[in-house]
Amino acid sequence: MTETKDPVIQAKQIHQKAIVFDGHCDTILRIMNHKHSLVNRKSTGHLDIPRLKEGGINIQVFAVFIEDIYKQNNSLKRTLQLIDCFFNEIEKNQDKISLITNYSQIKEINKKKKIAAILSIEGGEALEGDLGILRVLYKLGVRLLTLTWNQRNQIADGIGESRTGSGLTELGLKVIDEMNRLGMVIDVSHLSETGFWDVIKRSKAPIVASHSNCYALCPHPRNLKDNQIKALADKRGVIGVTFVPNFLTQEKRKTTIEDVVKHIDYLVERVGVDYVGLGSDFDGTRRLPLNLEGAEKIPNITIELVKRGYKEKDIKKILGGNFLRVFEEVVG
Repeated sequence: MTETKDPVIQAKQIHQKAIVFDGHCDTILRIMNHKHSLVNRKSTGHLDIPRLKEGGINIQVFAVFIEDIYKQNNSLKRTLQLIDCFFNEIEKNQDKISLITNYSQIKEINKKKKIAAILSIEGGEALEGDLGILRVLYKLGVRLLTLTWNQRNQIADGIGESRTGSGLTELGLKVIDEMNRLGMVIDVSHLSETGFWDVIKRSKAPIVASHSNCYALCPHPRNLKDNQIKALADKRGVIGVTFVPNFLTQEKRKTTIEDVVKHIDYLVERVGVDYVGLGSDFDGTRRLPLNLEGAEKIPNITIELVKRGYKEKDIKKILGGNFLRVFEEVVG
């Protein structure tokens, strides 16, 4: 920790030295649907290159989210359209952002003062029931798969289908095995509780909940219960605390950074600092907490952590070190 007593100055120094890793955003879909671009700062949306730079975010996971209208017959086509949109943005901004597909590329990209982008898919319906498509998506650079959104797909049930009590299908078990073999990060956010436990039993590698919070603080079905939090930590995974107000509190008021950090505090108290990260869900929600309205506001979390007495090394783990560890171990 630095000698200065001013928490804002301390936080700025720590944030500048840290590798900041955001585990989830839906910005690709916003760009696709609203004809925006990553390069210019926008008055709408939550994330673009100028705001990533201002917020000190070094690594951003960009999720491909397939809207409901495409899920019955055109999941793969829509997935490829969104991946094409992503690559177009990367190609137009090569001097500012680059796709990474392994851990060793991160240092090289950040040394060039560029943002490292990780490509993910939010919803296993993109595979259309075919492991060969999973392998092709891996070759296209996808390194993280959120197994379900809220509905049922060929892999498992999402949290919106929990009445049946169903977990992973036979295909779902094969998907877990193949992701382990390829070196892809398995994401259990949005997955039914039964499916979660199937993944815990089946996966040989650490898993993540890229954008989920604590059920004990906010009993929303998208949040993780204490036994799930412990199991994920025992698997050496990471929970990306998300900024979505509905997952922070059930109180009818404007949410704040303090609400976000309460979930960080809770996770640290339950399982330790090594299993906590950030999963903003920028551009995947209409509302955000006060003073966290976009990627440029991420340093405010660091300020709050300093104010609460977190040590520098632990803040660096929360900001990105823990997600980096999982990425290195799983993806290589």
